[in-house]
Amino acid sequence: MTPTRKRLSAWLAAGLVLVAALVLYQAERTGVSGPPAASCPEEALECPAGGPSPDPKPAPSAEPTPSDTPGPSPGSPSPSATPPPASGGPPTAGPGCSSPGACGFPDGRSTGPRIALQRHDTGNMSVKTDGMVIKGWDIHGSLDVYANDVTVIDSKVTSANWWGINLRPGFKGLRVLHTTITAVPGKGPDNGGVDYAVSNMGESSVEVGWCDVSVFGNALSMGQGNLHDNYVHDIAAFRNQGGEWQHTDAVISGGGNKGRLTVRHNTLLNAVPVDRGASAALGLFADTGVVSSVTVDSNWLAGGAYAFYGGGPGATGIEVTDNVFSTQYHPGSGVYGPVAAWNAGGAGNVWRGNRMSDGRPVVPEPSP
Repeated sequence: MTPTRKRLSAWLAAGLVLVAALVLYQAERTGVSGPPAASCPEEALECPAGGPSPDPKPAPSAEPTPSDTPGPSPGSPSPSATPPPASGGPPTAGPGCSSPGACGFPDGRSTGPRIALQRHDTGNMSVKTDGMVIKGWDIHGSLDVYANDVTVIDSKVTSANWWGINLRPGFKGLRVLHTTITAVPGKGPDNGGVDYAVSNMGESSVEVGWCDVSVFGNALSMGQGNLHDNYVHDIAAFRNQGGEWQHTDAVISGGGNKGRLTVRHNTLLNAVPVDRGASAALGLFADTGVVSSVTVDSNWLAGGAYAFYGGGPGATGIEVTDNVFSTQYHPGSGVYGPVAAWNAGGAGNVWRGNRMSDGRPVVPEPSP
């Protein structure tokens, strides 16, 4: 090979190397040639921002069995083992922030099932399979859970029973996620009414998250639980079997709990007139024992006689922070005001950052 041809070959080789280097640089800069972004793990129930929404990890899906159990009595569930999820800080509601969804709180667009549903005319059914996952069901009936670690996800429950979903004593680990829980007014067993959308009579915290809940008189009823990112609305007033107007609450706890109740980043609405039974948007009542160990953080509250009942004179360990008391039904959030029965001197009780939807701070009146 002549010297001229050798030099030409060398220049061509160098040019090819330079072109390859430029291509690699551009690909690295734009991300074209990099590996695809990792998808969410199957165990995840919520993906990081921008990621796809995953299916939950497969689990048994045996059909439940018919229930012939009588109506419920309020239970005394046990401690929560599930820490509350991070909510990313308090929503930024302020003056002019008039609706929950516009202000970063849950509404009908951010709750309920994320997938197409298949109808299941179960009637009032008992679930007796540990670890069962109910996903994608459009249930016409109720679920009475006699099993551990049951998950109801991306489903809808339309009940004509005392409850929508109920965890029985002796069982634990119920999770209800991305589910609509409702009923047909006038079709329930309590003189046409329905009492509890989710009731915890079991041995541990119940998690209820990203759910759309309506109609039931005392919608989310439990002493311990992890209630987050739910939209509770359109509670239906009814006279109970005693002929009296049923007291109504979006969230209710009767006290005497052994574990923690966490109520974080929910929209809790109670538009029922006070002369038809409205109690609260969130009611902590010492009906069955002292109220203790409750976190109420970053919720949108509206309606009731008072929007929030704080547990009464003996309440301890009640942390109420960064909540918005909306005036959408009443100028005072509730008919008589935003808060009652707050024990400012109770050990571990904290009241901080709570405000009206127009930005005014909410300061509880001194206990009598």
